[in-house]
Amino acid sequence: VQLQASGGGLVQAGGSLRLSCVASGRTISSYLVGWFRQAPGKKREFVAAVSWSGYHILYADSVKGRFTISRDNTKNTVSLQMSGLKPDDAATYYCAARDRHIVDRSPTYDYWGQGTQVTVSS
Repeated sequence: VQLQASGGGLVQAGGSLRLSCVASGRTISSYLVGWFRQAPGKKREFVAAVSWSGYHILYADSVKGRFTISRDNTKNTVSLQMSGLKPDDAATYYCAARDRHIVDRSPTYDYWGQGTQVTVSS
């Protein structure tokens, strides 16, 4: 499966962005999907993950209450709605998919998208 992340951009602190991860090649409904981010000079970190059904969701503590992950399997898309953005949220965001269905913070995924950059001005 190929993943295409989009929706990044420049936003002021406190603003919102919606990232999308669109799958091609195979239906995304078979996969657990996660979002990760990596800021310059920092390690890639877990942001959120959603099970194939959408019923099981996990967030990093740093984004809980501000970000919402959702999926529409009919559109082969997983979204990340980001609100209350902070300068610390600035990073390149990646979506990833795997066919192991335990929702956790592990970075072990089978497929990765190319990333979309989020910049937050203070």
